[in-house]
Amino acid sequence: MFENAQRTEISTLGEFGLISHLTKNFELVNNTNLGVGDDAAVISPTPGYKTVISTDMLVEGVHFDLSYFPMKHLGYKAVVANLSDIYAMNAKPKQITVSIALSSRFSLEAVEELYAGIQMACKNYQVDLIGGDTSTAKQGLTISITAIGEAKEEDLSFRNGAKVNELLVVSGDLGGAYCGYQFLEREKRVYLDNPSVQPDLSGYDYIIERQLKPEARKDIIAILETLNIHPTSMMDISDGLASECFHLAKSSNVGITIYEEKIPIDPTTYNFARELDLDPTMCALSGGEDYELLFTIKQEDFSKLEHHADFSIIGFVTDSNEGMNMISKGGNKHPLQAQGWTAF
Repeated sequence: MFENAQRTEISTLGEFGLISHLTKNFELVNNTNLGVGDDAAVISPTPGYKTVISTDMLVEGVHFDLSYFPMKHLGYKAVVANLSDIYAMNAKPKQITVSIALSSRFSLEAVEELYAGIQMACKNYQVDLIGGDTSTAKQGLTISITAIGEAKEEDLSFRNGAKVNELLVVSGDLGGAYCGYQFLEREKRVYLDNPSVQPDLSGYDYIIERQLKPEARKDIIAILETLNIHPTSMMDISDGLASECFHLAKSSNVGITIYEEKIPIDPTTYNFARELDLDPTMCALSGGEDYELLFTIKQEDFSKLEHHADFSIIGFVTDSNEGMNMISKGGNKHPLQAQGWTAF
């Protein structure tokens, strides 16, 4: 997925030459006084704002498979995954640092593709690349990104603010990224069995894009501000809806009840899940990598979101003694199970 007709060995540039080559066309658009090129970056904090920082790491063979993941898409997704954490704090990202470790199997052209995706994400989300590091690795590729954002202190949303009787809301739809992953894995197996068979992607564009080129919900933060809604708690959905509900409930010391019929699932996701004999609800609960936002709001904000196309009110907050539950489409109460992504 990353070999070009021309191959330039990275060793011909050296570490500093590589960094200079990859970052020379990045523009600075925020309060960054000094970006890449010195021992450290220099940022001017905005008066009255708090700084928000998040770091994430992607490891080849664990988080991505380069047999079907284009390098440009990988660079884009790596940035988006980090920016999503900043938006989940009800903050706005301003800068990122990017560190990579890669083996000798990667050419300069391959890394250029990776940084083209990173640059596209920086442009789309208006963030500055201000530094990072590069290193050789014995095998594979590892990407570590740190995102830096800011928000007024009174605007920040944490995981620990949910209160009993508040409403649980999710943006967008869920399960698409997981189904996209299942589709790509299926097509990979078909290809390995018979390399002459080309994958038929028609009709599956949505779930493929949800996996290969997700978007962080920058727009949701703007919508909430316009609607004058301050989430009492919030986090992004990277490990599956169920796992995130457990994280939020634990941090807030509350229980949560969700309604299966209220969980938003796109028709393409639903149909593909059925095609593989998977339960679409389980794809949404346990799939992960949707990068939607999960948050709680006060009862009095219900009317502001009730008919808004970008949001689904999927449940409510209960006393911690009531635990974690899901009301099925048949009206039965079941304990909510968290089976999402685990790092170890």
